[in-house]
Amino acid sequence: MLPQPFIDRMKKMLGSEYEEFEACFDREKYQALRFNTLKGEKQHFLDTNEFHLSQVEWSENGFYYEKEDTPGKHPYHDAGVYYIQEPSAQMPGSLLNALPGERILDFCSAPGGKATQIASSMKGEGLLVCNEYVPNRAKILSENIERMGIKNALVINETPSHLAQLFPSFFHRIMVDAPCSGEGMFRKNEEAKNEWSLENVQICADRQDEILDAAATMLLPGGRIVYSTCTFAPDENEGSVLRFIERHPDFHLVESHRLWPHKVKGEGHFVAKIQKLENEDCNVKYIKIKNNDKEVKDYREFEKKFLNISMDSRFDIRGENLYLLPEEHPDTKKLKVLRYGLHLGMLKKNRFEPSHALSHYLKMEDVKNVENFSIEDNKVLDYLRGNTIETGKSRGWVLVCVEGIGLGWGKESNGILKNHYPKGLRINY
Repeated sequence: MLPQPFIDRMKKMLGSEYEEFEACFDREKYQALRFNTLKGEKQHFLDTNEFHLSQVEWSENGFYYEKEDTPGKHPYHDAGVYYIQEPSAQMPGSLLNALPGERILDFCSAPGGKATQIASSMKGEGLLVCNEYVPNRAKILSENIERMGIKNALVINETPSHLAQLFPSFFHRIMVDAPCSGEGMFRKNEEAKNEWSLENVQICADRQDEILDAAATMLLPGGRIVYSTCTFAPDENEGSVLRFIERHPDFHLVESHRLWPHKVKGEGHFVAKIQKLENEDCNVKYIKIKNNDKEVKDYREFEKKFLNISMDSRFDIRGENLYLLPEEHPDTKKLKVLRYGLHLGMLKKNRFEPSHALSHYLKMEDVKNVENFSIEDNKVLDYLRGNTIETGKSRGWVLVCVEGIGLGWGKESNGILKNHYPKGLRINY
């Protein structure tokens, strides 16, 4: 049952279209996934999956799937080949149009759908800062960044005001997928209806003003903000954008879109692209990378023995953890950081142990020892369940792959591949 004040407002907004709009709440929601271009060729994925896919018109790599498909219970999901993402939610990332080498902020980033879409466009070049204010959601965000094999992301847990102080005129593009009243999710999420109120709409609008003001401070001249919500409320959509431009005359609205669930194959969404005029320079301090070859000696030995590539010397050591920093990396001393870049692994006493994140970043050709399974091979599921695998070889560290895409590590000795797939990620199907 839709809230009555919501019904009254939507009737005023839609007029004769309202009945068609209301009827869509009784229809099945549309479901989609988005191919991760960091994981290989899209055509290979299309040729080897068993789903019933059709293109999402506003997303180059987005595909609808059918109700009988279960992409969340598939090795390709564990390998980060795709991200399950509501179709309308894929439009903001397309409109942001991130480019390799840029500095980009995803302001309200969890669970990571838009961040991982941005990362695909960046192709591992530049800096992607993913911020989430709620700690538990920030942890989920960090896990999704890892699963999708992203090396140039910094995951942080900060307030808008603190970020604005530390990053004045720094980012080329900013994604603001703002916390909202969630009206566009009513068909998908019963809880969103139960939590809705006119008072909450106003609270969300006020919060959006604060976030957008912080984004304005952090955007480089000539830069772009893409603002999006999953609500129908004018105060949170066109209202938020107009109030922002009134407060910031150095910005102008380029374009905006409303996605109505009775007109498109997706949930309700609002998206606006806002541009900043050019008139000032960036003045953010960058971290100074100091590398001591002795400190990373064990990693370099692992690299020489097991990899076909050599990482750039942008290392950062945090306790036992070794990170590869993005090409441009700001000073993080005053930030709450969950992920400093690509987590390479752990520097144990006289040895290096590779991380799960590294297995998802590396290509099959980057690794000397590979156990590559076809998607039909039951050993793929055995590995994901945490079982050991008989290989008849003794090669040490081995990258386990499905159709050439990294799933995780195994350590091989006496013909047995000991499973190093993280226990918290193991499947039970």
